[in-house]
Amino acid sequence: MTAERRLRLFRNGRSRAVRIPRELEMPGSEAVIRRDGQRLILEPAPPRSLLAVLASLEPSEETFPPIDDAPPDPVDP
Repeated sequence: MTAERRLRLFRNGRSRAVRIPRELEMPGSEAVIRRDGQRLILEPAPPRSLLAVLASLEPSEETFPPIDDAPPDPVDP
């Protein structure tokens, strides 16, 4: 059964906005919206992968000291 409610649209600055009722609340703090014909579809955003997070980081200008620890000995299979 699909929950359905009629909602009011309002302005928030230069954007249109809608409050999502508690019974239709989604998990997480981000969502994805897309248009399908006349419909707007709002879905919870999938979790970002670790690679996506690492790609979004700025390069570090910090210099790190050399590591004095020798690499581990090889392991026979």
